[in-house]
Amino acid sequence: MFRRVLIANRGEISSRLIRACHKVGAEAVAVYSEADAGAPFVREADEAVAIGPGPAAESYLKTEAILTAARDSGAEALHPGYGFLSENAGFAEAVEAAGLTWVGPPPAAMRSMADKVDARALVSSAGVPVVPGTEGPVDAAGAEAAANELNFPLMVKAAKGGGGIGMTVVHDHAELAKALETATARAQAAFGDAAVFLERYVDKPRHVEVQVLGEADGRVIHLFERECSVQRRHQKVIEETPSMALDAATRAELCAAAVRAAEAVGYRSAGTVEFIFDSAAQEFYFLEMNTRLQVEHPITEVTLGVDLAEAMLRVAAGEPSGIGVVQPSGHAIEFRIYAEDPVRFLPSPGRIETWEPPQGEGIRVDSGVAAGYTVSHFYDPLLAKLIVSAGTREAAIDRAVGALETFRIEGVKHNLPTHLDVLASPEFRAGDYDTGLLSLLGERRKEPAGT
Repeated sequence: MFRRVLIANRGEISSRLIRACHKVGAEAVAVYSEADAGAPFVREADEAVAIGPGPAAESYLKTEAILTAARDSGAEALHPGYGFLSENAGFAEAVEAAGLTWVGPPPAAMRSMADKVDARALVSSAGVPVVPGTEGPVDAAGAEAAANELNFPLMVKAAKGGGGIGMTVVHDHAELAKALETATARAQAAFGDAAVFLERYVDKPRHVEVQVLGEADGRVIHLFERECSVQRRHQKVIEETPSMALDAATRAELCAAAVRAAEAVGYRSAGTVEFIFDSAAQEFYFLEMNTRLQVEHPITEVTLGVDLAEAMLRVAAGEPSGIGVVQPSGHAIEFRIYAEDPVRFLPSPGRIETWEPPQGEGIRVDSGVAAGYTVSHFYDPLLAKLIVSAGTREAAIDRAVGALETFRIEGVKHNLPTHLDVLASPEFRAGDYDTGLLSLLGERRKEPAGT
């Protein structure tokens, strides 16, 4: 096992990875920007190295500054967490060229899955279903021709990148030209590549993903699925496991397809294969693969009794992950707690005056803040993740309501009311919802009383 591991990230995921390093007997080195000098993860690390000003482009995205910190601190390995440079194959290669061990998948596997068009073709050849769409990027003329074959509604998507950036739904030819213009501009700005492609839009889709783990010996295993359909603008807000949309046979098929997708690129380490699920047709289609640890990994951990962060460190060190044959037990739900206006959904930077997370049986809070901490405008406003588990889904929901109601946050606006609204909705309670749930709840709030 490594003696020292540098964590090239910030916030709650840095705190999470520091705990994992200590669990395997390794020291953790944190890097931090000027804006994060007072953050909890900086104090929790065995050593912390300043790498630049607040803007991410001048700190957490600066390869040379991070590698210099690793070299000067004596780190032997580097864990990228999620976001920032975690899915950047060029960065992974630079880490390895510097003589460090990359705690993640092989850079070649990352490249294979980074381009969504190439990934579609690759997994399709491995027998994984894909949404009908174009075979490659399209221009305006190509999009018009493809639309005639695929039929509306369609989704215009960036060929590279993720997080829903650049995704636009179009319902007819009149909308297509504008959607292409918008999607290409956003793709260029976000990913440095304006290429877009078309996929048939699945009406009222559910978003279900499978956790996979590639062992050091080349085997790939799955760790079951997570439902991620509570989204706003294609960004996940609440996740749960198991998914209420799947029967046993479909679950087995979905997990087997995820393993085939990972095997197709020689995957190692933790990763997630994401699918669109058509509940009406009971069919699933490959969406993309996230070649990193996911924000929502804790719900898999608490239902399976595993530690994915620890497993990643062990696999990177050439050891067995320590995860054997596992079966899910109970139900778990994760709530992303953001510093944001719960009505306008805008970030709410500022000083946290009160921070009192809930405690008790079946409650876990992965946090990156504390009372007195100032939420910066430089980064994603994620404050913490509330993970609630119980023996049944109904019990987990009831426990979650109590946890959310007793979670005290003052000084910044937050989205705790949004989570309570979701839990109160009959659709979520019944497990019969899709990616449009938050939009539906928003429309209901606008309706006059008594309608």
